[in-house]
Amino acid sequence: MSASDNAELAEPWKDLWNNDLSQTDRIIAPDFLAHAAPITGSGDDTVHGREGLNGWVTGIHSILRDLTFEITVGPIATDDYLVVRWAAEGTYAGGFPGAPEDAVGNRVRFTGTDTLLVRDGMLAEYWANADSLLFVQQLGVRELS
Repeated sequence: MSASDNAELAEPWKDLWNNDLSQTDRIIAPDFLAHAAPITGSGDDTVHGREGLNGWVTGIHSILRDLTFEITVGPIATDDYLVVRWAAEGTYAGGFPGAPEDAVGNRVRFTGTDTLLVRDGMLAEYWANADSLLFVQQLGVRELS
């Protein structure tokens, strides 16, 4: 694929993270693999397949209602890769390990950079880099369990 073709995947990728799971079958390779440090500090650091990605997206939307992502830099694309810098904002709804109960209702804003491998016109592999420290600080987390 060309760099310009790969750059066109940025908007549907953002839409997917804005909870439009109809994008998954259209832009995500069946054998998709994501690499991301678990935000809670424990658990697997990979996500496998379309269902795994949809579960990840649904999970973050369950703890941050009205969560929205916007692309702030990019897309930056080559014939093989797509990179975007993003900002996300939502209202904490509860359920994050170590967050105090009085954090419910807090507005949370954090940023990150996504690096994606494009194969045959679909996103095949993903390296996530999010500002998890800023995220947990805004929730008032002092220690992760």
